[in-house]
Amino acid sequence: MSNTAQFTIPAIAAPSSDAPISSIPLSIEFGGGLELLFSNKRTHSIMLPTASDAQPPTVKRLITYLADNVLSERRELFVEGETVRPGILVLVNDVDWELEGELEAPLKAGDEVVFISTLHGG
Repeated sequence: MSNTAQFTIPAIAAPSSDAPISSIPLSIEFGGGLELLFSNKRTHSIMLPTASDAQPPTVKRLITYLADNVLSERRELFVEGETVRPGILVLVNDVDWELEGELEAPLKAGDEVVFISTLHGG
């Protein structure tokens, strides 16, 4: 008879590479009439899910998240394909997103992203 005990260690499944594992807080602001598409609310505090691939989330991910989870009506007035419609100015921490890499601009916790429609009535 042996004095050694045997135990079985259960296998732990690795998370899928596209599964959200955490999220980052962002402050979002809409102006120029865009707030009407987001429950008539000008500012939103959101938690943007991040992917497990250790890459920072991008403005592209944010736009998709907003369109799928925060937008309350008329998607076609906010997005066109994978980006915002022409005529919508995007600022990341008060800097034009075109200087930051547009859709690929990385986001970090605490960033402020502003979307302003330049095609509003007067």
